[in-house]
Amino acid sequence: MTKHPIRFFADDVAVRAIASGLLAGSLPRAEWTHEAHLAACACLILEYPELDLERELPGTISRYNEAVGGVNDDTQGYHETITRFYLRAVRAHFAGCSGGTLASRVNALLAGERGRRDYPLRFYSPDLLFSVEARRGFVSPDLKPLSQI
Repeated sequence: MTKHPIRFFADDVAVRAIASGLLAGSLPRAEWTHEAHLAACACLILEYPELDLERELPGTISRYNEAVGGVNDDTQGYHETITRFYLRAVRAHFAGCSGGTLASRVNALLAGERGRRDYPLRFYSPDLLFSVEARRGFVSPDLKPLSQI
């Protein structure tokens, strides 16, 4: 996998802007990076407890993708298994670290193992993770159980 430098967040305002831009469908497409995905997930988990993210996030991300000119099909756009995987990983990260600002907590996630772009590939083979089945619906991992997140 190609190495990408981690794009950390300067402050809580920057993290909240990602989450609100996702919810409003107004975040510029170029800003919807891996780090932005995790920051939005983290902010929604920590600051929007009324949201049932397993139920609401698929539609939120799909609507966002369409709002910025993207599509959700068998090869691009919303990916159910990756979304559910990272929801679990972000929750596990926060269960193990409390306190600090929103940005510091997100940045710690991004700097750690659970925030890595390739983290799902420790649990899923590429063929399974990038399959149409995994994009369209949740599939269980074939390498390690999710309990090891």
